[in-house]
Amino acid sequence: MAEPFDTLMQVQEHDIALDQLRHRIDALPERSELGRVRERLASLTAASAAVQAQIEDLSGRQRSLEEQIATTARRRHEIEQRMESGQVSSSRDLQAMDHEVQQLGTRMGHLEEEELVLLEEQEPLDVVLAEHRAIEVALTDDATRLEAAVAEAVAEIEASIAVATTEREALASGLPADLAERYEFLRSRLGGIGAARLMGDHCDGCHLSLSSVEVERIRRLPPDEFTTCPECDRILVH
Repeated sequence: MAEPFDTLMQVQEHDIALDQLRHRIDALPERSELGRVRERLASLTAASAAVQAQIEDLSGRQRSLEEQIATTARRRHEIEQRMESGQVSSSRDLQAMDHEVQQLGTRMGHLEEEELVLLEEQEPLDVVLAEHRAIEVALTDDATRLEAAVAEAVAEIEASIAVATTEREALASGLPADLAERYEFLRSRLGGIGAARLMGDHCDGCHLSLSSVEVERIRRLPPDEFTTCPECDRILVH
């Protein structure tokens, strides 16, 4: 294999290696795991927000009940003080006031029962929310660890890419301009492989067999003359 085709194949090998390194960045197992952790965290955060909304609704209703209980208690206390002060002497008025005190007491009892029901409803929600918070902390720690692992792995791969790119550019600079241009065009159009070897009777780029007539024609070409695969159009190094 004569120059510049041996250099061209070295450039192709570097390009394949670079593509593989870039693919490794996208296919890091830590990256996939990080994606799954983030999905779980997002789902759990949404679930926690829903539980928190339920708790806040119950808390708001509890506050409303507490205010009603406090208002009712104050009203009952005021009536009882008036009854005990001796300011009201009419038995009819005293009976009416006593009746109202009893009604207020009944109302307070109902309000307190409602408050107790709300507290009982909130208790399991508090437990669920606490469990969610604990899992969220663990998942956040996992995400932080995985982010660091991804960053470290990417840095190592990018360092390898930088070295390989420098070597590739040095090799590519020695190629004739027309050959380099043709190679880059084919490489961009044919999945990263712009040049391939003729291996026996088949192209190592598309892995298709060539006719014996075509193989004989290619083998008769001068060593410094390049041709293309009749099947895939890649530069065929012979």
